[in-house]
Amino acid sequence: MVRRHPLKLIGTYALLGAIALLLLLPLLWLFSTSLKSPAEDIFQYPPQFIPQQPTLENFAKVWNDFGNRIPFSNYFLNSIFVAGLTVSLNLLFCSLAAYPLARLQFKGRELIFSLTVATIMIPFQIVMIPLYVLMVKVGLKGSYLGLILPSLASAFGIFLMRQAFLGVPKELEEAARIDGCTDLGIWWHVMIPAVRPALVTLAIFTFIGSWSDFLWPLIILDISKPESLTLPIGVAMLADGRSLDWRLIAAASVLSVLPVLIFFLVLQQYVVPTESGSGVKG
Repeated sequence: MVRRHPLKLIGTYALLGAIALLLLLPLLWLFSTSLKSPAEDIFQYPPQFIPQQPTLENFAKVWNDFGNRIPFSNYFLNSIFVAGLTVSLNLLFCSLAAYPLARLQFKGRELIFSLTVATIMIPFQIVMIPLYVLMVKVGLKGSYLGLILPSLASAFGIFLMRQAFLGVPKELEEAARIDGCTDLGIWWHVMIPAVRPALVTLAIFTFIGSWSDFLWPLIILDISKPESLTLPIGVAMLADGRSLDWRLIAAASVLSVLPVLIFFLVLQQYVVPTESGSGVKG
């Protein structure tokens, strides 16, 4: 192995640290604004990064004092319900669709897979209006089912799971088939444990996408019923123009980011290769 020069190594880490700080700066400024008291001017120049009188009053006010006008806690629970159900259904349907595309032999398999992957290039804005018309016609306008139904599965999820299934040694599948497992049994008892890192990765991407989705919930949900709205819409409603307070908006934004960070930190430890998916000992 070639040893790197210490100065070069220090320069590399310094550059990477500067880039990381630059990327984190907006989040740090958001957190700083959420801790500032009403007596501090958040638009002063030069900017005051560290709050002079840090307080958690903004968080308490967003969560409690807006309970009558804007049920922020309802938004939070609604987003947890929608994101949790979306993640669970995505893991189920994407893995079910990917398994036959990876392992079973049938006519037109490659064509179906190619057409599925090709849909990744279609922007959501193109299918948004037809989806909305369909949801209205079937009576799902304003319901969580209408919100979740278009996200039951994704082409990216099917592609990711198919590639993960292709990496599982065929010997495991053959051994399970000799023991009398059906195709569904092999999928559940052999394939799913072997592709756990891919499942976790799909769960993280799906959760982030569902949690931060703004456009489709804004279209499909009933704005006149604020208790049924999701968190991104709730944060946007804080900036209604009548009582605009950037401290409260920053506090609400920080609260909306926390579940994503917690979800990632909890699951990132499972994004490692499994023994069953790495090889077979003979």
